[in-house]
Amino acid sequence: MTDEIVLQAKGITKRFPGVLANDRVDFDLCKGEIHALLGENGAGKTTLMNILYGLYRPDAGEIWVNGRQVTLHSPRDSIRLGIGMVHQHFMLVPVFTVTENIMLGAETLHREMGGMPVTGWQRWWQTIQLDVLDRQGVAKKIAELSHQYGLDVDPDAMVGDLPVGIQQRVEIVKALYRQANILILDEPTAVLTPQEAEELFRIMNQLRERGVSIIFITHKLKEVMAVADRITVMRAGRVVGTVTPQATDEAQLASMMVGRNVILTVEKKPTQAGEEVLRVEGLRIRDARGLEAVRGVSFSIRAGEILGIAGVQGNGQTELVEALTGLRLPHAGRILIAGRELEDLSPRAILEAGTAHIPEDRQRHGLVLPYAVADNLVLCTYYQPPFGVRSVLQPKAIDSYAGRLIQDFDIRTPSAYVAASKLSGGNQQKVVVARELSRPIRLLIANQPTRGLDVGSIEYIHREIVAMRDQGIAVLLVSAELDEIMALADRIAVMYRGQIVAEVDAQSARREQIGLWMAGVHD
Repeated sequence: MTDEIVLQAKGITKRFPGVLANDRVDFDLCKGEIHALLGENGAGKTTLMNILYGLYRPDAGEIWVNGRQVTLHSPRDSIRLGIGMVHQHFMLVPVFTVTENIMLGAETLHREMGGMPVTGWQRWWQTIQLDVLDRQGVAKKIAELSHQYGLDVDPDAMVGDLPVGIQQRVEIVKALYRQANILILDEPTAVLTPQEAEELFRIMNQLRERGVSIIFITHKLKEVMAVADRITVMRAGRVVGTVTPQATDEAQLASMMVGRNVILTVEKKPTQAGEEVLRVEGLRIRDARGLEAVRGVSFSIRAGEILGIAGVQGNGQTELVEALTGLRLPHAGRILIAGRELEDLSPRAILEAGTAHIPEDRQRHGLVLPYAVADNLVLCTYYQPPFGVRSVLQPKAIDSYAGRLIQDFDIRTPSAYVAASKLSGGNQQKVVVARELSRPIRLLIANQPTRGLDVGSIEYIHREIVAMRDQGIAVLLVSAELDEIMALADRIAVMYRGQIVAEVDAQSARREQIGLWMAGVHD
């Protein structure tokens, strides 16, 4: 890291209808630095980065790149200035190869001469030049970049077949291919396993050593303490401070983020487990390709306890939860809720049996994004009184109910009538949690409930899950975050390649041993 400033934002202000996203924000990035940008969901981090990448135009303020004031009309201007951005939701075409994805928007051509016998009118054919995409040349360049930065990307691989962690590397290579020396990483670990996150940090450090400057947008305190040179914290659209990891700690950063003291450890009483609520026996489930993703899984959960299922994403957890919530039919085994067998029941019937579901992808399976917040809050019960009477919706009842939940669950929205798509990720998750936990339930299935959330939202959702358990509700917690599993669960089961390979009491569990089980290493 040097003192040379390569990117600077001065007094950036950006307004959206009803929201002041950035309020006179100052930010700078030095050459060869990892500068972390921390903040709650909705703090204005991504808006600021979208301005620096040319996706938004600021209402006020200046942008300086390499000591020169610039005006960014589009991402093309930013790319030309050496700024690359890896978005939280990857901008890749699944049915294209790595090479084809990287070429998009920056196609390289080479010339080939056509040739035919010279016979009269055909003589002109000799002079025709055919423009052909230079896939081979681009693939060679990708291989060189991959080797140079230790990214290990196959240029010929189909993107749709790659794990999420490798897809992220493709995005990084795409930026480097466009000669980016300033790299913006927006929530890069939100969809990564712990192992993939560690590999990303290795890559980031290697990029820094080669003089690449990195803005690391995140809300995970341990990560910034591990890799950042400087940390800037935003709250409510403003910068509240810039510190170094050596001069701060996680508790201080959390307090700066949310404006109050945050309890970073989960407080819970010893479990008072009651009768069995969920029993799964010999469950076998096929994935979308017809391959067996869940192979003979059995477990049970009692009222007033949390069973945590740990495992690297992609080991059958998604298919298991889909079967338990009626979204996928198992081809063998039994599922019983309170002694009642679920056989060919619809998702609605399972919900009406007292099951709440917090899905792993809130945008695809938890919300109808174009719908208003109020409508999303009654998706499970809109047809029941008082929200629906004789198939007619009752707007007053829905509005009153939505207003109460918005207040009780601290959903930060300008109005109950704002589309769910307009909310930050954390507030979208609060809408899902409020809807699922505000009706009578006996079983809560929470799949990756805090993925992509800031420390304040995580604290809140953890507290709600423990409150459900203390009220006598059985909780199945599925998470790739081992810290979350160990903090919340009363019992821990580990899934590997579609099977439960170990089950332990949380009080006697050792993090190192669970990590080995998650990686398929057994005693």
